[in-house]
Amino acid sequence: MSPPPPLASLDSLAAALPSPSPNGHLPPAASSSEARQDYSDGAELEAYRAAALRTQAQAAASASAGGISGVFQPRAGGSQVQDTQGLGWPGKGTLARLNSTPTEREAREAKLAAAVRTLLECIGEDPERDGLIKTPERYAKALLWMTKGYEERLPDVIGNAIFAEDHEEMVIVRDIDVFSLCEHHMVPFTGKVSIGYIPNKFVLGLSKLARIAETFSRRLQVQERLTKQIAMAVDEAIQPMGVAVVMEATHQCMTMRGVQKPGATTITSSMLGAFRRSDKTRAEFLALIRSQR
Repeated sequence: MSPPPPLASLDSLAAALPSPSPNGHLPPAASSSEARQDYSDGAELEAYRAAALRTQAQAAASASAGGISGVFQPRAGGSQVQDTQGLGWPGKGTLARLNSTPTEREAREAKLAAAVRTLLECIGEDPERDGLIKTPERYAKALLWMTKGYEERLPDVIGNAIFAEDHEEMVIVRDIDVFSLCEHHMVPFTGKVSIGYIPNKFVLGLSKLARIAETFSRRLQVQERLTKQIAMAVDEAIQPMGVAVVMEATHQCMTMRGVQKPGATTITSSMLGAFRRSDKTRAEFLALIRSQR
């Protein structure tokens, strides 16, 4: 891994963003493509981290003429999560869907509705009867909503909710509800995910942990991959000392079809950094997410 860039180079990235407001927060990221031309999509999260450092440095300089010392510098290197568009693991047609015009969106929805009509005919139903006449359009809208994670860019999901804080103890948000579609049978699996990390001078807004989980769950998924994607996205956003994710879910492909075993649950985990290296750290996280409320 190459050494971290000097703070000055990080500030040059942050300079592409608006200056912080008096409360230390940045305004929301611009959504227009023109506003993103000054720096690549892959550098946006790094720019937000640099901006958080700059805000911290300005506050410290105001409090003490001696300035600050020991400022953490995020590691350099390419993104394992984002592509050049800021998307996390996009599919073949993800970019086309993301950049669709309103006319193209309507055409996509109509094409999907026509496919649902064919599906109804193939199972022996009459798509023209009263109860089903609007079902193709309803299902098309519902499926596009249930897979809306394909249209969400990670820098937009996380935004400017990265803050420089001198906190080095575990942060956990547990029992986040997740709803996804199994990519093998396109039936739901639902459950809860707990996310923990150990900050390395940066913390992430708590709601953003839930939003990251939502982004990746609103795609066709397998639970194993979903768990890992959440962990890697948190790791990339704030580059903590470690990230831990545990998910427990019930899969309808096991309960309503196939082996038909209601009550069976699947547990997956992804441990990065300190949580992978240290048995004690991992045990503490597992104990905390299982503790009585």
